[in-house]
Amino acid sequence: MSSNLLHPNSWVDRYSDYLYNYTIVRVNDHEIAQDLISETFLAGLKSQKNFKGEASERTWLISILKRKIIDHYRKINSRKGKAEVRMNYNSEDSEGDWLEERVSDPFDKTAEDTMVNEELGLAILNCLEGLNEKQAAIFKMKTIEGFDTETICNEYNITPSNLWVIIHRARKAMADCLEKNWF
Repeated sequence: MSSNLLHPNSWVDRYSDYLYNYTIVRVNDHEIAQDLISETFLAGLKSQKNFKGEASERTWLISILKRKIIDHYRKINSRKGKAEVRMNYNSEDSEGDWLEERVSDPFDKTAEDTMVNEELGLAILNCLEGLNEKQAAIFKMKTIEGFDTETICNEYNITPSNLWVIIHRARKAMADCLEKNWF
């Protein structure tokens, strides 16, 4: 299998479970996660010509999925386009090359690593459900999606110091929950 060839016929079999686990922790909704994965596969098909083979197929699909997740949050959190989402990529290439990040595949794990990560992901998801809705949303935006402080403050009309209080309380609640339910 050549490193610069895509095999879209096998994407669903090879990557859907992994992409689902990646997505569900970030959006916390089964149907939305499935929709985002479908959109990712469709976008991958439409932009096959952009794949240069410098990253694995899965890493390339994840980079597309990250963009879909950001777009999802933009749609539901946007206040008429005021918020701006910034993503930091390892590439300094032009804007059109966001589809392919220049990273090694950090998701190349053993079966045991995968099982532990899935269990931890479910534990984190359960603990997130214990937070109030606003706290959980802000925690996810800051720590999971990597939104910047200014964007989150604009979205929720809060001050940076209020944001850090919310994040601190959410982290403490998450740590307590994970200690009880995971460790």
